[in-house]
Amino acid sequence: MLLKLKEMFNSKFGSIPKFYVRAPGRVNIIGEHIDYCGYSVLPMAVEQDVLIAVEPVKTYALQLANTNPLYPDFSTSANNIQIDKTKPLWHNYFLCGLKGIQEHFGLSNLTGMNCLVDGNIPPSSGLSSSSALVCCAGLVTLTVLGRNLSKVELAEICAKSERYIGTEGGGMDQSISFLAEEGTAKLIEFSPLRATDVKLPSGAVFVIANSCVEMNKAATSHFNIRVMECRLAAKLLAKYKSLQWDKVLRLEEVQAKLGISLEEMLLVTEDALHPEPYNPEEICRCLGISLEELRTQILSPNTQDVLIFKLYQRAKHVYSEAARVLQFKKICEEAPENMVQLLGELMNQSHMSCRDMYECSCPELDQLVDICRKFGAQGSRLTGAGWGGCTVSIVPADKLPSFLANVHKAYYQRSDGSLAPEKQSLFATKPGGGALVFLEA
Repeated sequence: MLLKLKEMFNSKFGSIPKFYVRAPGRVNIIGEHIDYCGYSVLPMAVEQDVLIAVEPVKTYALQLANTNPLYPDFSTSANNIQIDKTKPLWHNYFLCGLKGIQEHFGLSNLTGMNCLVDGNIPPSSGLSSSSALVCCAGLVTLTVLGRNLSKVELAEICAKSERYIGTEGGGMDQSISFLAEEGTAKLIEFSPLRATDVKLPSGAVFVIANSCVEMNKAATSHFNIRVMECRLAAKLLAKYKSLQWDKVLRLEEVQAKLGISLEEMLLVTEDALHPEPYNPEEICRCLGISLEELRTQILSPNTQDVLIFKLYQRAKHVYSEAARVLQFKKICEEAPENMVQLLGELMNQSHMSCRDMYECSCPELDQLVDICRKFGAQGSRLTGAGWGGCTVSIVPADKLPSFLANVHKAYYQRSDGSLAPEKQSLFATKPGGGALVFLEA
């Protein structure tokens, strides 16, 4: 793998790389769309990763190339990093990581470098290829500068810097990319960021299946609208409970300030919010603010023209999903006889909530989840932001060969041959290790 990359680097830049950096993608087993609400999630790193070959140079020129011809070369001055939010082009994710490290150390002058980027995480599949590239670029920049940071600091910087591209994410993807360890999933908790091992059941395998519907979350507004709906729900719940709502940004803060359980938060949501969608005027009436204040002080620039907000549904999803994450971890720790069945049920409930309350599924994902359950998965759900991308299923180990064959036949061998080759699309996975730097191949 490295040798081939080294040869390609040499033919591209006429020199050899000084070092290589890898950062893995991830699959989120349970806990969808709750990291940016302040709640813990339960991902594991996958073996697929982004790999960058790097040579620092004496000039200020930053030259980026990609082994995939679909992604054009890019060069700029390392002193003048401009990230275009209107176009989520591949090199902008690299620039996010670079800029995050540059700003963290308050540097105006960065040394130039030649970088060749390689990767085998399917793009726009919900396996976090974009965050892996941001993390990889952050670690590349740190290494070129000869500086040191802890994995936690790196994860926090990269989570913040991915927002330069306009995605208001919560930090799960960057955290698992750095904090992952081989052989274990992680419960990732936020503020402060920490990761705890979660031992997955030995008698089951997690299988990823790609719906082959691509969803680029920086290019669409769905994702940021959900972030804003959760923010608004948090503010309305806080106001209902006579808390200082203007300081509240996340649903978790409301629970923490009230000091009650997730189950009790679901009851408060029932009382405080109505299932019918809210329009901006009603939100302003509830909070006692003007439309102008709502637009400029609460909504993000790309959600200012949204006309309906489903606050009840989004809050219900977040509080119930946060509870499912904790139940999942508890079952893994207690390891009862019927553990795989219990974990599967939680994954199924998660998918239902993503589909019905958070509305981040799509017909193809729903069909794929049904097929996976039909052929032996104890549980199956969308993973990643949704609206396309992948499903993750928990499959008893002894059923794996027949499961793979049947799902392949039912979903991928369509008569119209419209779907991608299944090598990338359907595979069993085990928890992989985190980002690292290695020297000459």
